[in-house]
Amino acid sequence: MTISWPSDGLPAAGNRQVLTEKNATGQIVHWRAALTRTALGTSGLGVLLILWWVGTDVMATPLGFLRHFSPTSAFMALAQLATQSDLPVHILVSLRRVVVGLGLALLIGVPLGLAVGSNSQLNAATSPAFQFLRMISPLSWMPIAVMVFGVGDRPIYFLLTFAAVWPILLNTAEGVKSLEPSWLRLASSLSATRWETLQHVIVPGVLGHVLTGLRLAIGIVWIVLVPCEMLGVSAGLGYFILDTRDRLAYSELMATVLTIGLLGFLLDAGARGLYHMSGRNR
Repeated sequence: MTISWPSDGLPAAGNRQVLTEKNATGQIVHWRAALTRTALGTSGLGVLLILWWVGTDVMATPLGFLRHFSPTSAFMALAQLATQSDLPVHILVSLRRVVVGLGLALLIGVPLGLAVGSNSQLNAATSPAFQFLRMISPLSWMPIAVMVFGVGDRPIYFLLTFAAVWPILLNTAEGVKSLEPSWLRLASSLSATRWETLQHVIVPGVLGHVLTGLRLAIGIVWIVLVPCEMLGVSAGLGYFILDTRDRLAYSELMATVLTIGLLGFLLDAGARGLYHMSGRNR
């Protein structure tokens, strides 16, 4: 008499098939949501462009001053500037200043945030001063920066660093405060050194907060950059805007404004991408 036992592989294969179908369904839902967000975002930009066109090309008089700022002339000027002018050089100069300012802000803000977040007494001593300085507009330091550092890149680096350091510092400190105490107790029970605890527990735990602060800092720095580049420098997007104004090249001025908006959008998208990548790696 032969007894046949049910195969263990059949239910496992069935489970794998169910999991595969669920993953496929989840991916389809994810892609549909992404396509929906993209379509809605594109529609919003399209509405903005239509309103711009109506306000300058349709409602303005044929010889009116607003005609100089129409999207048709701005896009034509942008195509010419991208290939027949030194606009790419000004873009690279501005991006270099942004990178230097953000780098200095990270070097200052992350260590200070780690120290403030891990020491309650230091946090109590520095929090009022930090909040006071944070509420001062970076642009209000422009005359002092020029008097101290002179003209050129150094006052711009100072102003950009001052603008970017606060969101990075405060978000880093908040990340340290929100760490799970059990992680620190576990590291202590394993006799981890301070450096090992910092490297393997604290830094990975606050990375998301640091990147959130970095994204906020990018938005602030990009807004502050243009007026900062009007401080007696001879290159940069802010300088180029003044140059187009002085030459009465209004279509080129609007093309530069479009360039600033596009670059800022790409920088923010890059910061969001870094944040999502760090979230998947944690």
